[in-house]
Amino acid sequence: MDSKKKSSTEAEGSKERGLVHVWQAGSFSLTPERLPGWGGKTVLQAALGVKHGVLLTEDGEVYSFGTLAWRSEPAEVCPSSPILENALVGHHVVTVATGSFHNGAVTDSGIVYMWGENSAGQCAVANQQYVSEPTPVSISDSETSPLLAVRILQLACGEEHTLALSISREIWAWGTGCQLGLITTTFPVTKPQKIEHLAGRVVLQVACGAFHSLALVQCLPSQDLKPVPERCNQCSQLLITMTDKEDHVIISDSHCCPLGVTLSESQAENHASTATSPSTKTVDSQGEVFENPLVETGLPVPTELNVGSVETASDNAISSHQNVEGTTEISSARNLPSYPNTKAVNEYLKKLSDHSIKEDSEQSEKTPPPQPLVEEAVPNLHSPPTTSTSALNSLVVSCASAVGVRVAATYEAGALSLKKVMNFYSTAPCETGIQTGPEGLKDSREEQVKQESMQGKKSSSLVDIREEESEGGSRRLSLPGLLSQVSPRLLRKAARVKTRTVVLTPTYSGEADALLPSLRTEVWTWGKGKEGQLGHGDVLPRLQPLCVKCLDGKEIIHLEAGGYHSLALTAKSQVYSWGSNTFGQLGHSDFPTTVPRLIKLSSENGVWNVAAGQDYSLFLVDTEDFQPGLYYSGRQDPEDGANLSENPSATKTPVLLSCSKLGYISRVTAGKDNYLALVDKNIMGYIASLHELATTERRFYSKLSDIKSQILRPLLSLENLGTVTTVQLLQDVASRFSKLCYLIGQHGASLSSFLQGVKEARSLVILKHASLFLDSYTEYCTSITNFLVMGGFQLLAKPAIDFLNKNQELLQDLSEVNDENTQLMEILNTLFFLPIRRLHNYAKILLKLATCFEVTSPEYQKLQDSSSCYESLALHLGRKRKEAEYTLGFWKTFPGKMTDSLRKPERRLLCESSNRALSLQHAGRFSVNWFILFNDALVHAQFSTHHVFPLATLWAEPLSEEAGNVNGLKITTPEEQFTLISSTPQEKTKWLRALSQAVDQALRGTSDFPPYGSSSSVQRQEPPISRSAKYTFYKDPRLKDATYNGRWLSGKPHGRGVLKWPDGKMYSGMFRNGLEDGYGEYRIPNKVLNKEDRYVGHWKEGKMCGQGVYSYASGEVFEGCFQDNMRHGHGLLRSGKLTSSSPSMFIGQWVMDKKAGYGVFDDITRGEKYMGMWQDDVCQGNGVVVTQFGLYYEGNFHLNKMMGNGVLLSEDDTIYEGEFSDDWTLNGKGTLTMPNGDYIEGYFNGEWGSGIKITGTYFKPSLYETDKDKPKVFRKLGNLAVPPDEKWRAVFDECWHQLGCESPGQGEVWKAWDNIAVALTINRRQHKDSPEILSRSQTQTLESLEFIPQHVGAFSVEKYEDIKKYLIKACDTPLHPLGRLVETLVAVYRMTYVGVGANRRLLQEAVKEIKSYLKRLFQLVRFLFPELPEEGSTIPLSAPLPTERKSFCTGKSDSRSESPEPGYVVTSSGLLLPVLLPRLYPPLFMLYALDNDREEDIYWECVLRLNKQADIALLGFLGVQRKFWPVTLSILGESKKVLPTTKDACFASAVECLQQISTTFTPSDKLKVIQQTFEEISQNVLASLQEDFLWSMDDLFPVFLYVVLRARIRNLGSEVHLIEDLMDPYLQHGEQGIMFTTLKACYYQIQREKLN
Repeated sequence: MDSKKKSSTEAEGSKERGLVHVWQAGSFSLTPERLPGWGGKTVLQAALGVKHGVLLTEDGEVYSFGTLAWRSEPAEVCPSSPILENALVGHHVVTVATGSFHNGAVTDSGIVYMWGENSAGQCAVANQQYVSEPTPVSISDSETSPLLAVRILQLACGEEHTLALSISREIWAWGTGCQLGLITTTFPVTKPQKIEHLAGRVVLQVACGAFHSLALVQCLPSQDLKPVPERCNQCSQLLITMTDKEDHVIISDSHCCPLGVTLSESQAENHASTATSPSTKTVDSQGEVFENPLVETGLPVPTELNVGSVETASDNAISSHQNVEGTTEISSARNLPSYPNTKAVNEYLKKLSDHSIKEDSEQSEKTPPPQPLVEEAVPNLHSPPTTSTSALNSLVVSCASAVGVRVAATYEAGALSLKKVMNFYSTAPCETGIQTGPEGLKDSREEQVKQESMQGKKSSSLVDIREEESEGGSRRLSLPGLLSQVSPRLLRKAARVKTRTVVLTPTYSGEADALLPSLRTEVWTWGKGKEGQLGHGDVLPRLQPLCVKCLDGKEIIHLEAGGYHSLALTAKSQVYSWGSNTFGQLGHSDFPTTVPRLIKLSSENGVWNVAAGQDYSLFLVDTEDFQPGLYYSGRQDPEDGANLSENPSATKTPVLLSCSKLGYISRVTAGKDNYLALVDKNIMGYIASLHELATTERRFYSKLSDIKSQILRPLLSLENLGTVTTVQLLQDVASRFSKLCYLIGQHGASLSSFLQGVKEARSLVILKHASLFLDSYTEYCTSITNFLVMGGFQLLAKPAIDFLNKNQELLQDLSEVNDENTQLMEILNTLFFLPIRRLHNYAKILLKLATCFEVTSPEYQKLQDSSSCYESLALHLGRKRKEAEYTLGFWKTFPGKMTDSLRKPERRLLCESSNRALSLQHAGRFSVNWFILFNDALVHAQFSTHHVFPLATLWAEPLSEEAGNVNGLKITTPEEQFTLISSTPQEKTKWLRALSQAVDQALRGTSDFPPYGSSSSVQRQEPPISRSAKYTFYKDPRLKDATYNGRWLSGKPHGRGVLKWPDGKMYSGMFRNGLEDGYGEYRIPNKVLNKEDRYVGHWKEGKMCGQGVYSYASGEVFEGCFQDNMRHGHGLLRSGKLTSSSPSMFIGQWVMDKKAGYGVFDDITRGEKYMGMWQDDVCQGNGVVVTQFGLYYEGNFHLNKMMGNGVLLSEDDTIYEGEFSDDWTLNGKGTLTMPNGDYIEGYFNGEWGSGIKITGTYFKPSLYETDKDKPKVFRKLGNLAVPPDEKWRAVFDECWHQLGCESPGQGEVWKAWDNIAVALTINRRQHKDSPEILSRSQTQTLESLEFIPQHVGAFSVEKYEDIKKYLIKACDTPLHPLGRLVETLVAVYRMTYVGVGANRRLLQEAVKEIKSYLKRLFQLVRFLFPELPEEGSTIPLSAPLPTERKSFCTGKSDSRSESPEPGYVVTSSGLLLPVLLPRLYPPLFMLYALDNDREEDIYWECVLRLNKQADIALLGFLGVQRKFWPVTLSILGESKKVLPTTKDACFASAVECLQQISTTFTPSDKLKVIQQTFEEISQNVLASLQEDFLWSMDDLFPVFLYVVLRARIRNLGSEVHLIEDLMDPYLQHGEQGIMFTTLKACYYQIQREKLN
């Protein structure tokens, strides 16, 4: 009872809900009694059988009362008071159901319990007469594997069967009889089976009569209706047949499947239904026919026609024989007008041409043999058409003029049936909404929406389910082939209607459909039909569910089945009934009762709950004071004390029972002799308010439906409604209206089920999903005010005048206008704004509900808030209407030509200066300046021209008084600035405020919605200066016609934005003060190449400046620095792909768009690489060229040619030193040296490789000289190359600039650190938008870089380590200036020494370049950390010395002076190599490998040869002393002897250790590996000698040689040379230096072993 948190009255309050009152059926004069012996528990639901009943209480317990024949205890068979079903205690039951003699209950976990009579298996237990206790029923779906238990939502029980509706919206059945709808003949069915026939459809509810079943099924979404199957699923005959004769087209889709059950109609129906006026046919959005009972006087009753038929196989034609019981003759079309309504004509037509199949047995029972009456055109029939045929034709034509539109439309649709054409207009639910559910069904409608996609596939029906025929609509047409009798006007009209009808089918919002009950439903029935209770117009049984066609589109929301009759409740609070009417239980006396008819209540009030008993019905209706009234219709027992078995009479019309004293009835239930009502007492007005909400909502829906069908639909179908836009706006109004109408209908239905539940205020839909309602109302209001502003009502006046005059009373009635003199258009206006009034009612009722709670309770708060929400929306929409009317008034007075261009549906007038209150400063004397402020623009109108300034890019500010600008307003727009002078300070304030608010609204873009909730309702004083907006420039020469979309600041683009020019140029990125500034992307289309140039990078003041990447349309790409739109600084230019004409790559320095300074040019086509100086895009100065054929040149270049002195070195070591001319041609003095040392001096002339003329002397030096001479030449290499410190100056300069230094080392340290911080922050911000660029580790690195290592006091090793760590992190991320520098250096290094650059002659250059990097980087680091000592100085140790360890080779203690520990001497290589070398290692090591190629081949051959020997043999061969030979080895913990055959086992740990030399990068790491290897060796030896021992070099060398051999290091030579070149000089004489020398000696020794 949480909806009623009343501390004091809680006890009484709870007792006043769900009270049970019982009546005796048949004697409605009696007042009801309370249920005997029933205490005070609140009852949520009750169910009655023939002689017993079941109650479900609020806490989920179940009680039984009445005659319980199945009970085992005799005392419990007829209990005096309801008894608790103990078996269900502890299972929270949510719903119960009773059949005639059995019961069912469903728990909140979806499990079904059954008990009671079971003779027909209706309790799903086999071979057991009674089930005395509630027993769980297992329902499992065999289609799923593993078998899943099916959860159940709802139960329905008949006399001998039970139906269960699962959470997946499928029906399961058990029991006996055709009413199960199962494909089986063996009864009873005790294992629940799924009704396959409805599988895949969404079933909303099931109901069971004694021997029939009903199901409420959601309509298929229209997209599932597209593929119409051609043949019947069951008998494979064509579903739609078309026969074309000279003067006939026969289209029939009335195929009835002969398998299963016969379908036929036994009576022609004469139920009058007329439209409200002759000019319109009242068809509602789902093809609904309004029932308005008209004078039923002299209507001729047509003879009953029994329609049987036989199919002839000839040419697919159909011949139909009608058998006549009476003698009516159809002579001509003259008879037809005696049917005053289309309804009867429809019926008649249906009778004449329906084609169905009847079993012979039944035919012989009922009728004499058929006599042909009308012979329809059959191909083999040669007689001329008889009168009756033409009678049929004229019948069709007159029907066509009545049914008009639809018949003609069908004509065009060819072989489609009427309804297929109509289906074209319906729309489907769009998307699934949020999951909750209306009160009664606590399920999620998600399930149902999921399955809508399967519906089309699974469903196969005996009757074509795609038809949505309205009652009695013809299902077969025979029309004249040449449309002679159907007027062309009719066809035009038909065609036009197509376009209009489409808007009136509500665009169901998926969200509302998922939260609220659907109104798009069908009724399916099956079982025994003897009393017509199936509603198919006959009395035949159905074995399988069949759709009751005439209830399609009636918005049925609830079904009830009595003993032998059925009731269907609609959303419009009407009830259809059909079946047995012996006692008037159908509530009407129309005949026949085999098809649904509306019940006739004496009052006008709507019905919202129904119950069907054995032979009577109950209707719960809304009354004027919102207290439900109860009507009874059915069996009436004789009143005196006579025997009850005499003869009960019937009620003529439903009788109102006097029950107003009881309280508010929330639910009625009917059994055989008793019926029962659950009543709530109205404490504090809570219940009354809920009923008021529900009643008014249902009435409101009826009214909206009437407006829709009787006003909107006819208006839409009028001709010449004016311009396309008007029609469009009216259609928009209509579709929004339909949507709102549908939502209200759904809400009404959900409130009806809410009243039958727990009634917790907080689960009201208008509370929980308020936005659904607020949005629908707002949308509708927007569309209707737009219509109003565009003068829609004035335009409607002319075409609609006749229609409105005819229906004046109807209009006044619907719009509740009583004044006779009101203009028709005014009434229409009022009518269209009617829905908005409803919001006030919501607010009022919610407030009433709130007063029922404590002020502090959350419910009170929620209701209070919602109430104010609806109220504020109502006021807001009222203001919207006034604004619209004000704007309309303005357009009427405004000059016409301008109106056309300025008038827009969404545009509203805020204020205008026609009263001369505002003038332009410095305006001419005779100029007219009229300022008009709309909600989206400020318009400056002059004599004949006007200019529109969009508000989003308009800044208004008051001018200060002292400047002499009295009452001035300064208006700033992107391209204009002007000052407005107002006549008075009040005017100034008014305009300023109006402008500010309008700009603010335009920026928020939510002018349609009032501020929901309290927080955002605070008005901002003035709009922000900085904002986002879109603007197209019209004046600015550079930006003319360009569109900018992005951030603005005071009239200038500022912040992120996108600028597009009409010619396709586009910039997207940062702006500052109207110019591109910051990071951005720029694209320029290249018309010639049909591609685009694209620049991504940094800008400054509208020009490219800083780092960027420019991709040219030609395929060239430049990455590097820009300045003033030119390439300037370090950059890389790639030209062409490898496949194109001349792919090449240049990396180096640029000055003003040209190559200048040091650069490397890789000409991939020619296979040459130039490394040297440039000027003005040509090679100028010193340089080196290597080619892919191994030639190496170095010398002076001039204008791309090598001239003057130079050196040429070929692959085989032939060297030429001397003069060159013009592109590497030898020309002049020189020396040519052969690989063997012979040389020629003299004059040379010619090109290398193609014959050189020589004038000179040949020298053959003596053998002894060669060794001295040879190195001399190689020593000269590199003299003419660019000095390493000159290389890549631009790269380093750029880094210094970034740190804020003009030249290296000149600048302030603090400034440098500031610049680093700025760079990091900017880069981080930039990457935030694309987080994929930064990995997580990088983000962490960035965070840690924000802490700068601070040093106070003396410099120590720890501080040195700190700096080292900082550098490693800084170089890890390219966002840090140092990291960026390192990245660039790595790139240029690789560019230089990869590919053609991998030439062994370049090794020395490469090593020198690395050393130069180290030197220059160290300078940078020392600038940033001034306390870092200079190169080579020692840091004093702060920690005490580690304990002295014995030196390795000498015996004496290690003294510091002799070999300082690595890491304590500050060197650039110690600090920076760990950062740099790993990145440069691959190209560098490659050069070493190439250079030592020959040596290493010799060494490797030796290693392989010597390694073939076993361990002991090899140790012996190398001369290792015996005492060092290992005797035993421990392998995996076991010690094994060393055998002569043992291989690769001795000194294994040392071998393994040495092998790691290849996995390290820096010389210091490699040296440590060597040192570790030595230690491993000595440990091995110590272990076997068991005594302390000192090595001498002679002992050590052979053992180490063994280890080196076994380690099998392929590129040992390269490793040795690399260490030698790059190790710290101070290490050479220390311990590591000695060990390294030993390794080097081993390397050379192994090469010489060959000689042994």
